[in-house]
Amino acid sequence: MSDENKDIMTEEQLTAANEAAGVIEKTMGKFLDAASVDHVYSEPVKYGDTVVIPAAEVLSAAGFGYGFGSGSSGEEEEGEGGSGEGAGGGGGGRVLARPVAVVVVSPEGVRVEPVADRTKVLLALITTLGFMFSVLARIKNGGRE
Repeated sequence: MSDENKDIMTEEQLTAANEAAGVIEKTMGKFLDAASVDHVYSEPVKYGDTVVIPAAEVLSAAGFGYGFGSGSSGEEEEGEGGSGEGAGGGGGGRVLARPVAVVVVSPEGVRVEPVADRTKVLLALITTLGFMFSVLARIKNGGRE
């Protein structure tokens, strides 16, 4: 392979790169759709004179990569062929959503009521009590473990 053609992509590499870009674009579209206002605020629920609008927190994270190689490694001179090609790609991501509040619209006015996650509150309490117990035990033992 001459030095002039080293940086030029082959037709197969170009096709593979375009396909990878298409997959990435489609996947990123899905991730961005997950953070749309339709997923943050749900359909309002009417109950008598009161309307309740659920609200959620949506977190979306993604990462992608693609690469390819080409050319010779200098092994041609030693008679081992020395030509090479390659391609590779990968990616991943996650979308997390959790309820955080409800907007209540009634004749008395509009208010936002937070949604407490009892599991997180309980875990925080257990962790705090465990830490306090550990510190008190160390104080009682005079700092010895």
